[in-house]
Amino acid sequence: MNTPSTARATRWRNWIAVGAIAMGGASFLAAGDSYFEISKNLEIFTDLYKELNIYYVDDTQPGKLMKTGIDAMLSSLDPYTQYIPESDMEDYRFQTTGQYGGIGALIKRKDDKVVVSEPYENYPAMKAGIWAGDEIVEVDGRRIAGMNTDEVSKLLKGQSGTGVKVVTRRGLGEPVTHTLTREEIKIPDVPFKGIVDETGKVGYIKLNSFTQTAGSDVRNALKELKDQGATRMILDLRGNGGGLLREAVNIVNLFVPKNQLVVETKGRIAEWDKTYKTLSEPLDAEIPLIVLVDAGSASASEIVSGALQDLDRALVVGERTFGKGLVQQTKDLMYNSKLKVTVAKYYIPSGRCIQKLDYAHRDSTGKATEVKEEDVATFKTRNGRPVFDGRGILPDMQVQEPELAKVVGGLYEEDLFFDFATEYRHQHADIGPAESFTVTDELYQSFVAFVKDKQFDYDTESMEALNNLVEKAKKERYYEHAQEEIDALQKELAPDRTEDLVRFRADIEEVLRNEIVARYHFQTGRAKTSISTDPYVKKAIALFASGEVAPILAGTKK
Repeated sequence: MNTPSTARATRWRNWIAVGAIAMGGASFLAAGDSYFEISKNLEIFTDLYKELNIYYVDDTQPGKLMKTGIDAMLSSLDPYTQYIPESDMEDYRFQTTGQYGGIGALIKRKDDKVVVSEPYENYPAMKAGIWAGDEIVEVDGRRIAGMNTDEVSKLLKGQSGTGVKVVTRRGLGEPVTHTLTREEIKIPDVPFKGIVDETGKVGYIKLNSFTQTAGSDVRNALKELKDQGATRMILDLRGNGGGLLREAVNIVNLFVPKNQLVVETKGRIAEWDKTYKTLSEPLDAEIPLIVLVDAGSASASEIVSGALQDLDRALVVGERTFGKGLVQQTKDLMYNSKLKVTVAKYYIPSGRCIQKLDYAHRDSTGKATEVKEEDVATFKTRNGRPVFDGRGILPDMQVQEPELAKVVGGLYEEDLFFDFATEYRHQHADIGPAESFTVTDELYQSFVAFVKDKQFDYDTESMEALNNLVEKAKKERYYEHAQEEIDALQKELAPDRTEDLVRFRADIEEVLRNEIVARYHFQTGRAKTSISTDPYVKKAIALFASGEVAPILAGTKK
């Protein structure tokens, strides 16, 4: 029987000795049963970790094993308490600042290649003439073949001001070498702002994140739109998963007078019981305001929308928000790592906490349970309108975006919109202004011809329901008796790609137009293209035009 080498065993004995001294110190300093439990279990864990790494049949890779253990431990608490090793610090910095050093391009894998999916406006990749759809062949002399997108991304990223040599290929053309200088890439918190109605009075601000510049970016956008004549404002927080709490307070302060309560945090430790109020005079406390939200609006987005709703300062329009009422704080650990830990819950001005999931109580499968309906409490806005806790932010006026046809999902899944737009860009030098580009009959028929011989599959809900019925019929032994009728129904309900490309042209056109415009006008073009058909924006404009906003907020509209 083989045994560990003497050197390896000695190394572990020394490591355990140091750990035992540390644990002994912890035990000496600790007071109370909970601290004894912590000390005892740390000693058990240390011993187990040692035995695993010495005796396990295969190489355990100690660092990876420990990371797995830490992640599993933290995931038993909630999804937001996370260990951030030094190797992930650049990604963490990007989440909090929206910045990273690189060439400014999204990448994705297509078949066995890594391609640019979209360059960012006015950053090195775009300025060098790299297009969406271009294959990345080499980075600094290293062949990309066989690498995944994370590996390629790490090669492209680096300190601002450093050089990187990128070799790309467009279609079947020859490889092209680009010598780029990395820049500090800042993903804008406000990717788009503009006047969105025919009267020229409704301004629109899209806020994608709450990094360190969110408050100042929204302030600048608001001032610019007011200077252009906007007398009503839409703040779009859809899909915004949150970020820095102080930036949420700053944004509320743009619309709310000084010294107004925005949010309180309450934790197990008294130091996390804090009150956040507006600190300065608002930029505009009177302008009629609508906030757009959906199920992807979370955390800081819910502070902004919830506080403005509780103070009756803005009408919230859209879908119920995500329901994240938990506050995280980062703590520095050894070896340049960090712990992001949930320290408190936040409560908006009415006194409600909108946290939806109770991570302290889980069902038999280990999933966190939702706050029970009978435990949902009613609160009041400043004007006496009822609002509720435990369920995210319920909009004052609900809007549901029509579900796209299933054929769109099939086309999208196989990247056929992307591939067609890539070819279109190769063949057309210009399309004119983003907002005036349309999909003509000729262009649409070209797309239909392009996908005709491509493989793309999709199931309708009707077919999914029928397949479930077939499984149950087989289980209950009715299938053979009804097989003829079921086969006939399957034939009738089976998606007909040719028919669906005609029947759902409007849905397909919308995605196709968006993809083509992005090839020429990038992220700004995407935003301009989608605004004109956006049901949420249309609803907001209609509410302003009808004069309903003020009566609803006052609680006088029945």
